[in-house]
Amino acid sequence: MKPTRKSLIAAAIVLTASLAIVFLVNKGKQKHEADIFAMDTYMQITVYGRHGDEAVQKAVEKIKRLEGELDASVINAESGVTLTDGGEYLLKRSMELKDMTDGTFDITIYPIVKAWGFPDKNYRVPSEEEIQKLLENKDTNLQYDFGGIAKGYTSDKIAKLMIENGVKSAILNLGGNVMTIGKKPDGSDWKVAIKSPDTSMENLGVLSVYDKAVITSGGYERCFEADGKSYHHIIDPKTGYPAESGLVSVTIISKDATLADALSTALFVMGKDNAIVFWRKYADNFDFVLYDNKGELYVSEGIADSYLAAMEYEVVKR
Repeated sequence: MKPTRKSLIAAAIVLTASLAIVFLVNKGKQKHEADIFAMDTYMQITVYGRHGDEAVQKAVEKIKRLEGELDASVINAESGVTLTDGGEYLLKRSMELKDMTDGTFDITIYPIVKAWGFPDKNYRVPSEEEIQKLLENKDTNLQYDFGGIAKGYTSDKIAKLMIENGVKSAILNLGGNVMTIGKKPDGSDWKVAIKSPDTSMENLGVLSVYDKAVITSGGYERCFEADGKSYHHIIDPKTGYPAESGLVSVTIISKDATLADALSTALFVMGKDNAIVFWRKYADNFDFVLYDNKGELYVSEGIADSYLAAMEYEVVKR
């Protein structure tokens, strides 16, 4: 018997955020929390254990530092800017992921993303001529957009920091990018709900995980309307237009949050069939939950036993 939607909601962790940095400590349970606004999104850090207070404060400092280092507007505005070690690593990793995904993940599309107005929210629909010109110059006028990978990379760095500080149980929610460290204090898995783009459902399901990242990309997250048509922020690097792949939500589950962040975008652009072919090639590195515009849900077999949903779904096998 499948669980009800209500039971799924009750089982899932509720993650919240606030405008300011707030530290909360429950000494009885040794629970330490910080809410922070950074990288243009709300983030929450929750740590359990006696090392938590110091670890949380170090994590907030690290996030703020990475925010400055990876700010695309700064990198692209300053001619000849020298990237930090983290920026250099992320640039190299991004280029490797571009090759791996056959260009469906490409950080050099910043000029096109900017032409649509997504970085500064000055939304507009560029002309076909403008888009074509930007596509032709993309490989010569290099400008980088780390938006599709920065939060995943940050999750990896914060998780490493936590472990180095003796933390054995924590959960990070960086603007919907969830990273779990160890298990819950009671020894059970973390329950992470995957948000539904369909307003008729609270979520697409609940995943039981530990020591993994759960990262979702969807066109519903940032979009605008012009002349009666909706345009979302996930740009297809090959066309210069918002991807129309038939997918509306892609969730990637992996120990590597940097990889998961990039692939949530790449698979969204690929579309279901190509995404499944890609997964079968790299199935040892990640799993997925795909939801398409027909209301159909697909779950890779690696997480099928730890996934609960109130709707029917197809398990994709290798």
